[in-house]
Order: sequence, then structure tokens, then C-alpha cells
Amino acid sequence: MQETLDHLAGAWKIYQLKGGHRFSADDVLTAWTAARVCPEAREILDLGSGLGSVGLLALWRLPAAVLTGVEVQQLSYQLALKTVEQNQLQDRVRFLRQDLRQPLELGKFPLVTGSPPYFPPGRATVSPHPQRAAARCELHGDVFDYGRVAAEHLLPDGRFVFVHAAGDPRPEQAIDAAGLRLLSRQAVFFRAHLEPTVALFVCGFEGERKDPAPFVIRDSQGRWTEEYLAMRAEMGTAGLRRSP
Repeated sequence: MQETLDHLAGAWKIYQLKGGHRFSADDVLTAWTAARVCPEAREILDLGSGLGSVGLLALWRLPAAVLTGVEVQQLSYQLALKTVEQNQLQDRVRFLRQDLRQPLELGKFPLVTGSPPYFPPGRATVSPHPQRAAARCELHGDVFDYGRVAAEHLLPDGRFVFVHAAGDPRPEQAIDAAGLRLLSRQAVFFRAHLEPTVALFVCGFEGERKDPAPFVIRDSQGRWTEEYLAMRAEMGTAGLRRSP
């Protein structure tokens, strides 16, 4: 399988597979939200890390933090390790190859992030590519599993930030089932005139809900919005391009 080494944030690069699962705007927005709600966080737990993009992007934005990532899929795990070595982040990052549904020998964190797969088995075509299949379909846990594990490892005043399908009622059900409170939900419009595709969720054990305005990536003419360009600049992704 052919690997590419691509721009992630600032001077950091990420290993991905050509034709495999690749990081997206969903990941950048999740990390951006996480860094904004917990700007003083010194430890981050990223569940179902995949390539490591969500956790690493949050880490880039929080330069005093350290990251623990949990990923079960062997191929993604190996790519994440290569990315850590590429960026010389061994002192700030550890990735564990483990199913998040199994007991994790970890402590409590002020910030937990996640990008659960959006589709239950039978609701979407499962890709023959094992990495893409696990990223898209709930083969190794669903949003309820992510919520439960996040609550188990969240400090009393911590925050769990994740992204999920905007039209799926289960994220809010999963937050309730985990004993957490929904503190904000932000719809993401990839085109201003279309229905939102995903939503960004922030939850914790305490706090009051306050939803921000929807986030619009492109206007109705297909042009990037000022808020999207500003977010990319803030996250160091304004120069996203494939490295030579």
C-alpha cells in the first residue's frame, strides 16, 4: 500500500495511505473545538485515534500538552507511530494499540477527544479496505462506547469533544447514557445552502449548554468562508498540501 507524507499543521507532517483513510475537515474542526474549550489542558486522551490526526492537531494547538491516543486498527496505529517519529514527538505522544471497549489502564484527563465512526453495520457499505471500513462503520465501537469510555477517564471539570453525523440522534443519547451533560452542539455546513453533514459536540459533568452559531465552510457559491479560513490559520493548516 502506497503511503504519502502530507502536511498536517505548521511544520508537522502526517503519514497516510493513498486510497486509504485520510484525515479531513471533520478532524481539524474537532481539534480546533477541543483546543478552544480547554485552552489550559496539559493532557489529552484521544479515543479511536486512527491516523492520530485529531489528537495531534489538538496537541499542535496546545503546545504545553501531552497526548495519549488509543487505536485498535493495526495499519492506522503503525502510521500514527511513523508520524510521531517523523515529527520527533516521542516525548509528547504515546499511542496504544487497544480496543477502547476493553479496560484502559489510564488515569483522568482534562480533555478527551474522539471521532467515532458514523454508521452502524448494515446502514452503510463496508469498504473492502480494512482501514477505511473501520473509520466509517462501527466495527470497533460506536458513539455510546466512546461516551462511556470518555466519562470513565474525564476529570470532574473536564471536557469531551467529538464529531458525529448531524442527522443522527444517537450522540445526544450517548452523552446522556454516559452521565454527561451536553454543553454545546455546533452544526457544520460544508455548503451554506445544503443541510449540515456533521456536528461538533462538547460535553462534561458540569456546566450549562450554550450552542454556538453554525459553522459554514463554503458559501452558496462554493467559496471558502472567512470563518473557515480563520480557523485553518489558527490551526496551522492554511497551507495544506502534499509534501514532495
